[in-house]
Amino acid sequence: MNKATTSTVTAALAAATLAAILTACNANPPRATACSLPEGTDLDRAISAARFDLTTGCEQQFDQYFQRLLTIAEGDPKKDNKAAFSEFLIWANEEGLLSKRQARELYTRYFGVKYVSLISDYSVCAQTCPRRDEVMREMNKELVNKEQGLLKVSADRREYYRANRLFQETELVLEATCEACGPVE
Repeated sequence: MNKATTSTVTAALAAATLAAILTACNANPPRATACSLPEGTDLDRAISAARFDLTTGCEQQFDQYFQRLLTIAEGDPKKDNKAAFSEFLIWANEEGLLSKRQARELYTRYFGVKYVSLISDYSVCAQTCPRRDEVMREMNKELVNKEQGLLKVSADRREYYRANRLFQETELVLEATCEACGPVE
């Protein structure tokens, strides 16, 4: 082989190798995001980062992103944080990440006074009393969520104490009501 032929073969081999590498890269496109949870102390910036990630392949990690945003907001508690989370959950619903009901329940679980874990049944004696302990455990977990959302994120002591009082009143009312119902058959 002469120099010209060797040079042509080498160039063709290099072109074929480059084409193979490019084809392999196109077959496995890189993810737009690495699903890295937001960092820092700026809630607005963290929400923007979460929105980007949640619309570019990280939607299955919504709960982790939501929890991280709560933690970030704890670093700067203020009443405006309630509105920021409300807007974020409305956005999540509009993007199809959550149903309207899920978004409403998630907001209420952390920032509302009422309890989503206390399902209003028409027959307290038949439906709630047999599982009263379970209902109270779920309400207690939700009270911890409300402590995070209302006290630590929103600095809203008044609403947290209202939620706490509702928990205590519900416990008393359920105890009295279930005692009045008698044994459930």
